[in-house]
Amino acid sequence: MAHGDITHIDIPVADLAIATAFYTRLFGWQIQEVPGFEGYPMWQAPNQISGGGLAPRSEGFTQPRSYVEVDSIDATIASATDAGGAIVMAKQPIDDARWWAVISDPDGNVIGLYEQAPSA
Repeated sequence: MAHGDITHIDIPVADLAIATAFYTRLFGWQIQEVPGFEGYPMWQAPNQISGGGLAPRSEGFTQPRSYVEVDSIDATIASATDAGGAIVMAKQPIDDARWWAVISDPDGNVIGLYEQAPSA
């Protein structure tokens, strides 16, 4: 994927089993837990490109969130805050070669950021 591509969509849910059954039946998504990410089943659409996760709903996470791939989370956060956006969650590691963060735009829309090391 390239800078600016939507790479992942998280859907907040209250019950993982019910949500898994619902989205599998509705869209034919393949949903399963991935080793190392227990409690966060990931889904993949039939096109084998689109995907995301079913994440536990929380006070600050009540609506689906799209993640955009960026070349540099640090540079994107700096650009976003310069343009009137805000940091919702600072950059954090997913593993040794991937990171994520969450920002909001000037209207309060929340957008996830995803960065992958070039060699990954």
